[in-house]
Amino acid sequence: MKNNKSTVIITGASRGIGRCTAELFAKNGYNVLINYLNSKVVAEKLVLSLNSMGYSADCYKADVKNIKQVKEMVDYTINKFGGINVLVNNAGIALQKLFLDTTEQDFDNIIDVDLKGTFNAIKCTLPFMTDQKSGKIINISSVWGMVGGSCEVVYSAAKSGVIGLTKALAKELGIWNIQVNCVAPGIIDTDMNKNLSEQNIAELKDSTPLRRIGKPEEIAETILFLASDKANFITGQIISPNGGFII
Repeated sequence: MKNNKSTVIITGASRGIGRCTAELFAKNGYNVLINYLNSKVVAEKLVLSLNSMGYSADCYKADVKNIKQVKEMVDYTINKFGGINVLVNNAGIALQKLFLDTTEQDFDNIIDVDLKGTFNAIKCTLPFMTDQKSGKIINISSVWGMVGGSCEVVYSAAKSGVIGLTKALAKELGIWNIQVNCVAPGIIDTDMNKNLSEQNIAELKDSTPLRRIGKPEEIAETILFLASDKANFITGQIISPNGGFII
C-alpha cells in the first residue's frame, strides 16, 4: 500500500526514547514502523493506541543483530507503506560493570546490538535510499560515546563506534542527498537508567548545569528535527541534548 506520507523505521521503539519518538513521528504525519524484539504486547498496544487516534503505525519483530531479520523488516515496511524516508537506529543495550569483570560474551552482546545492529539496519535500508536519492539516517549514541563512562567501557566503545560510523558514512552518502546524523543524549529518565541509585542520580544532576536529567520526549524532538526538511543542510553531526553535562 502506497501513500503520500513519509515513512520512518525506528528500532527498539516499544519503550523509552524509541517509544516517545514513534509517538511524535506518528503525530507529525509519518507512517511509523515500530521495531521490537521482546516487547510484543507493549509494541502492539502502542500500535493500537496510535491507530485508534487516526495515526499510521505498525510493528515488526526483528533482532537487529540478525541481518536477515532486519532485511525482512525493511522489505515489510516498503511493501506496507511504499518506501522508507527516515531510519532511526535507537535499539541498544547497556552494561554497567567493572572492566575487570566484563566477559567476552558481555563485549560481544553490547557490540552486536549497539554497533552491529546499527550497521545492519543501515545496510538493509540504504539500497532503497540511494535509489530514491534521498533519506535521513539518525543514529542514537550517548554522551558516554563522546567522553567515556567509568564502569561502562564496552557501552562507551560501542557508542563511540556509532559516532565514527555516522561521521564517515555522512561523507559517503552526501552524493545521494542522504543525511546521516547522530543524537548523543545525556542522562535520560528511561528504563536503562532505572538501576541507578538515588545518590547516583543526585550526583549526575549536580554535574549538569540545568540541574536535572532529561526527558525522553526532549530527545524525540531532536530526532524529529533532524528528520525534517529544516535539517536538510545538516549531516555528519553529533547533536547532544545533555543539559550542559558536556560543554
